[in-house]
Amino acid sequence: MADPSSYRPKPGQIPDSPGVYRFRDEHRRVIYVGKAKSLRQRLASYFQDLAGLHPRTRTMVTTAASVEWTVVSTEVEALQLEYSWIKEYDPRFNVKYRDDKSYPYLAVTLNEEFPRVQVMRGQKKKGVRYFGPYSHAWAIRDTVDLLLRVFPVRTCSAGVFRNAARTGRPCLLGYIGKCSAPCVGRVTPEEHRELADEFCDFMAGRTGTYIRRLEKDMAIAAEDMEYERAARLRDDIGALKRAMEKSAVVLADATDADLIALAEDELEAAVQIFHVRGGRVRGQRGWVTDKVEAVDTAGLVEHALQQLYGEESGDAVPKEVLVPALPEDADAVSQWLGDRRGSQVSLRVPQRGDKKSLMETVGRNAQQALVLHKTKRASDLTTRSRALEEIAEALGLETAPLRIECFDISHLQGEDVVASMVVFEDGLPRKSEYRRFAIRTFEGQDDVRSMHEVVSRRFRRYLAEKERTGEWDLAADGAEPGTGGVGTGVEGAEPGPDAAGAGSGTGGAAGAGTGGAEAAGMGPLEDDGRPRKFAYPPQLVVVDGGRPQVAAARRALDELGIDDVAVCGLAKRLEEVWLPDDEDPVVLPRSSEGLYLLQRVRDTAHDFAIRYQRAKRHKRIRTGPLDAVPGLGEARKQALIKHFGSVKRLRQATIEQICEVPGFGRKTAEAVAVALARSAPAAPAVNTATGEILEEEDVAASPGPSS
Repeated sequence: MADPSSYRPKPGQIPDSPGVYRFRDEHRRVIYVGKAKSLRQRLASYFQDLAGLHPRTRTMVTTAASVEWTVVSTEVEALQLEYSWIKEYDPRFNVKYRDDKSYPYLAVTLNEEFPRVQVMRGQKKKGVRYFGPYSHAWAIRDTVDLLLRVFPVRTCSAGVFRNAARTGRPCLLGYIGKCSAPCVGRVTPEEHRELADEFCDFMAGRTGTYIRRLEKDMAIAAEDMEYERAARLRDDIGALKRAMEKSAVVLADATDADLIALAEDELEAAVQIFHVRGGRVRGQRGWVTDKVEAVDTAGLVEHALQQLYGEESGDAVPKEVLVPALPEDADAVSQWLGDRRGSQVSLRVPQRGDKKSLMETVGRNAQQALVLHKTKRASDLTTRSRALEEIAEALGLETAPLRIECFDISHLQGEDVVASMVVFEDGLPRKSEYRRFAIRTFEGQDDVRSMHEVVSRRFRRYLAEKERTGEWDLAADGAEPGTGGVGTGVEGAEPGPDAAGAGSGTGGAAGAGTGGAEAAGMGPLEDDGRPRKFAYPPQLVVVDGGRPQVAAARRALDELGIDDVAVCGLAKRLEEVWLPDDEDPVVLPRSSEGLYLLQRVRDTAHDFAIRYQRAKRHKRIRTGPLDAVPGLGEARKQALIKHFGSVKRLRQATIEQICEVPGFGRKTAEAVAVALARSAPAAPAVNTATGEILEEEDVAASPGPSS
């Protein structure tokens, strides 16, 4: 690992002008390429204290051994050079979008004497007109089959064309009228090229001209009593309309635009593109990429634009590009796109109307693509088995962890502190066993103490269930009185949603499936056949956090005398796996199935905790003493809570301090103070289960009886 100060340029060496820079490793391989308006300012940001850098940036600068730069005259030139170098060097720390498959295009080979319509994949060729991309090749063939009635362009290969010209007999399509048969001279090269141009015009969105022309010809044929020709034209019009129906109208003003949307998390990003031509969606594509550099949404958009249009020119670059966020150098990127198109390109974020609605649709597709990418591995039985085996090997477990429980803490600036517990059995979520907790033994932000409390409460309930059924005599085991008593319960624990939802799967790793709970020794059932709540112990407890949270969870289990449950933590920043007794983390490969499963478990617990925390905060704000203030709306109530932090602090504020909040006059401030004074509790509330005194916020936010 190199020290960045060892290759840091001397002060004054770096020019204060636009340019592109390259970081190289000790073997002179380029590992990162970037551009900047000011090379001096940008490169200086890499050589600050390592603790202040993003983890991925820190990894890059410590991997590098040298840095070099090239000065350019404009930001547009910097953008072009950056793209060229990324393509040439393929740096490991740059975001690179790659298709998960090769998308098919509808291509017209205008570079040939007799243009051919065909399906094409891979690199685009000069002189070929492309339409798409399409999701499936059969969609292209269906469209072409309909259009050949009106535009009978050649579709055969070069070998078939030469053979037909040699024998003087056209292929089957020539006999049935779906090819103009230029191979045998039925049309001249000029007439066939005109057909190909009309085909391209129709595919480009200029559909109304041809339909109106055919309708006029049909009317004339009917007047001249040429009914067979009129019927043929009628069928041609129907074929064109059916081809148009295959791509729904989404923008009424016949807009040509590309819409780009992103969905991202800490590690990966998915991009979706809708190609709209003539107001209709003509193609769709999507990618998923690793976020190997510290980059925000605007940076991802810029990288996506480079990948999409770096090799394009002319009409392949639309007049309008709609994005979720503008790149940092939006003007330079827009000018670069305009240079590639040959005319001005509008790059903007849609704010209202049909375009914003369509952008939301593209965004939902991107989100679904990211979810599908993360879950498609978990849906495969073999992959789940391998993931569990990798986890067992990495953590030193004797058997694969068939039941994994993950805990996460969530709060907003120390308020409404809650926790979640999610359960995965055989690598699949078991939603009926999800639980959520309200932290009540202390106030403020302390994730370590919160984690200790939640893990203790969960496993106290487990011991209580075993004591109740006689499976574990706590007194005989030397446990302290009341440690696992039924009275302690799991205060504030609530069942998760979808109680009748996902089961444990049909099979699963290492032989646990529909009956995996019993097979893994997870405890008996209630008399009615339902599993008892908190009765099943996990083989592995995962906490969202690093070494301190892991130590807290392990300490909670040790205090309860539980030594047969493994504990680990997954830290978000570098995705390191921490074990209780190890000084250094376990680093799983990024492609590891075990890491993917741990990430999915952690992310599920995180989302579940955030949803509960938001709901609790919303309930506290909506149902409180401020509701008694006449004329105080939702916006001003939230402004008060945001300004003071809590109702307790607001009650301690003076009228003058309340008047400092924007939108509050003295009369309203006095009404707020009176309402809070009237709602002050006469005596402290007591938790009947534990005997502890509850603060006012605890009483207001109490979720009810424990589950």
